[in-house]
Amino acid sequence: MKWFTTFGPLEVMEQLLRLGRRGAEIRPFCQSAGVQPRGYSRPLQRVLADFGAEASFARAAERVKEHYRIEVPESAVRQQTLDHGRKLSGLVRQHKGPAPRQIITEMDGSMVPVMQPGQGPDGRKGKTLLWREARLCLARGVEQTQGVYGATLGTADIASGVWRQTALQAGLHDKAFVHGVGDGAPWIVDKFQENFGQQGSYLIDYYHVSEYLAAAAPTVAAKGKAHHWRHRQQGRLLNNQADKVLRSMVPHQESAPTVETPVRDACRYLKERQNHLDYAAARQQKLPIGSGEIESGHRHVIQQRLKLAGAWWKETNLEPMLQLRVARANHLWESYWSNAKN
Repeated sequence: MKWFTTFGPLEVMEQLLRLGRRGAEIRPFCQSAGVQPRGYSRPLQRVLADFGAEASFARAAERVKEHYRIEVPESAVRQQTLDHGRKLSGLVRQHKGPAPRQIITEMDGSMVPVMQPGQGPDGRKGKTLLWREARLCLARGVEQTQGVYGATLGTADIASGVWRQTALQAGLHDKAFVHGVGDGAPWIVDKFQENFGQQGSYLIDYYHVSEYLAAAAPTVAAKGKAHHWRHRQQGRLLNNQADKVLRSMVPHQESAPTVETPVRDACRYLKERQNHLDYAAARQQKLPIGSGEIESGHRHVIQQRLKLAGAWWKETNLEPMLQLRVARANHLWESYWSNAKN
């Protein structure tokens, strides 16, 4: 018996056999090709998910046609990309090599666009557009060049657990010193203390503090001297002289109420974070004093795909896409497809 069967975008005529009059059907072509009727082969699934992970689903469909001369609907690219994103979320990276003596770790949040469908059959009507925070963390041994990433759309407590697991994947052990660096968001500092406070220290990003000093400089310094004043205070910070920085600003704090209070803001920021300004020790140990790694991670792990112009995500689709991007950044893509089953 001959039978026309659709395999994704292709329609082929295959032979359909049956064992006896009421026996099971046998489809030699499907068995040899490793595909299911109206399905997509594993190699094609990989292509769709690969392109869908890097470009909009519509653009990914165009690229499949351009490179493989196969027409697939945008919906198929979306389905395959998100399905494999959900499966990739369970993978972890195994640490290889000697246990690192020091772990460098960072955490930060990045806002991503979310669309909540409206009520009724047409969810586009009455939809709500908002922003959700994707929390991204990384960890690496001090002698490693490639960090391990973790991400979640969950709460700070969930992010804390992801942070711990990320450090373990990077080789964290009981005797490793953990160097954390990042902005001064209280929740990040708190979660660092919960996870690593007994075996490490957290450092406020030097360049983030410098932004506060730059904002305060025109008010504190004499006209034309703002740059010189800021440069001098940065030198004091690097030598663990935050107290001198504060003394130079306190007399110039704005009196309330004032619309803009850059000096008062800088004073408050430093006072609340004096226990996390040990730049001298970090520089002596050749540890980073800035959080450029996690900021770079925001760009190439999250923003490059999840913040495309005009794109808004359903929350149910955002999480698997986020995990897919993390898995690719952690170099788990090849091993996933090598072990994937039809």
